[in-house]
Amino acid sequence: MNDPDQAPATTPPAQRYSDLALDPRLLRAVADMGYETLTPIQQQAIPMVLSGRDMMGAAQTGTGKTAAFALPILQSLLPLASSSVSPARHPVRALILAPTRELADQVFANVHAYARHTPLRSACVFGGMDMAPQTAALRQGVEVLVATPGRLLDHLEARTVQLSQVQFVVLDEADRMLDIGFLPDLQRILAYLPAQRTTLLFSATFSPEIRRLAQSYLRDPVTVEVARPNATAATVEQILYKVPEELKHAALLQVLRQHDLRQTIVFVNSRLGAGRLSRMLQRDGLKAQAMHGDKSQAERLATLDAFKRSEVEVLVATDVAARGLDIAELPGVINYDVPFNAEDYVHRIGRTGRAGASGLAITLACERDGRGLGDIEKLIKRKLEARELEVEAPRRLPRAPRESGVAATTPRPGTARKPAQDPWFDKPYEADPNAAPAWEQQPAGTGARGSAGNIRSRRKVAALLGGKPAAKEAAK
Repeated sequence: MNDPDQAPATTPPAQRYSDLALDPRLLRAVADMGYETLTPIQQQAIPMVLSGRDMMGAAQTGTGKTAAFALPILQSLLPLASSSVSPARHPVRALILAPTRELADQVFANVHAYARHTPLRSACVFGGMDMAPQTAALRQGVEVLVATPGRLLDHLEARTVQLSQVQFVVLDEADRMLDIGFLPDLQRILAYLPAQRTTLLFSATFSPEIRRLAQSYLRDPVTVEVARPNATAATVEQILYKVPEELKHAALLQVLRQHDLRQTIVFVNSRLGAGRLSRMLQRDGLKAQAMHGDKSQAERLATLDAFKRSEVEVLVATDVAARGLDIAELPGVINYDVPFNAEDYVHRIGRTGRAGASGLAITLACERDGRGLGDIEKLIKRKLEARELEVEAPRRLPRAPRESGVAATTPRPGTARKPAQDPWFDKPYEADPNAAPAWEQQPAGTGARGSAGNIRSRRKVAALLGGKPAAKEAAK
C-alpha cells in the first residue's frame, strides 16, 4: 500500500449543505435538525467518501465527524433502497463500529435522523442489553448497522446477521478501540467482510498502531486532517487548580459555586471513585449520579437521559463518557482526577465547547499529578493556566484523646443524653483475700457432696497388688 496522500484541493470546498450534491430527502433531514453550514471535516470528507476512496480522517471532537461519513454513505445507498417489507431486500450494506455503547447509540441516533425521509433502515447493537430485541430488528432487515465489536461478534456467532453484502465500513474512534483491546475482535469482524469495500477510519491520533491497521485493511487511503491532532478547541477555556489531595472534595464544591456550573460532568479515573464521589455530592445536597462501566446499559442510558433533561446537575463519570456524549450547550467539565492517558484529556474537555459554543474545562491536580500534567501539556502543545484556589478545610467533629479510649461525639438536637454509668460496674473483679475456698470448708472424711456441687469425694478402691483389702471385704 502506498503512503496516504493528502486530500487534493482542486476546487473550493462547499460551505453549505445545500451546495452538496445530496438527495433532497437527506437535505430535508439535515434542515430539520437545524444544520446549515458545513464544518471543515465535512467539507473535505464528504466529497472523498462520495468518490469511493478509502479515507483516514482526523479532526477535533465535536466537529461533526458523524455527518461527515453518514451523509455520503446514505447518499451512496439510496439507489439500492427498497420500500419492500421483505428482509431480503434490506441486507446490511454499511457497518459502523464504535468502541463504547454510548458512542454507538449516539451515532445510531444521528444516522436514524438523517435517513428518516428515506426507505433505508438502521439498527444498533451493543452489549449490556438483551439480544432478543436486537435479533428481531436484524431479522427485519437493515441497511446501516451500528455496533460495538463484542456484541457484533455475538450476533455473528449466533448467525443472526450477515455481512456478505457490506459496501462501507467505518471504524469510528479507532484509537480508543485499540486502547481497550479490540484489535483481535476487529480482525475477526473484518474477515467476515467482502474484499471489495470502502473503508473509513476516524481517529484522534495517527499512532504507529493506527497506521499499521490502515496499512492492513485500507487500500490507498486519502488522509483528511483539518486540524492538528490532539488540538483542543479554541472555544474551551482551560483552568488548572493545584490543591492537596485531602481538599479535593471541598475544592470541587467551591469550584462549582464560583463558576456557577449548574450542569457539568466530573471525570474520575475509577468506577469505585465515581460511585463514592456521587454519594458524597448527594449528601452535600447536589443532584448527582454516577456513570461507569459496572452499571448496566439501561442504567447508563437512563442516567444520561436524566442529565440531558437537567434532572441531574452533576454527572460523575469515568472515561466511558469521554467519547460519544453529545450534550448541547454543556457549560463545562471538571477533571477531578488527572487522566492516566493524556489523550483522554482532549476527549474529556471535548464534551464542552461543541459546535462553536464556549465552554470551561477545570482540572484539579495535586502533587502526584505532575507527570500527568506534563504529558498533557506536551500533547496539546500549550501550558495549562494555573490559578490559586483558597480552599477552606472541611469542619470535623472534635475527637477525644486516645488514652481515654472514648471518641467524643456531639448529640443530635432533640435527643436526651444517656446518664453516666456507675464507675463501680467498670471495676474488674477482685476476690476477697480472707475468704477460704468453698471446697476447703467441707468437713474432712465425709463422702457426701460438699457445698461445691461440682466437686466429688474420693472413692476408696482396693489395691490390686500388695494393697490391703477394704474393711468390709476383710470382715468377710
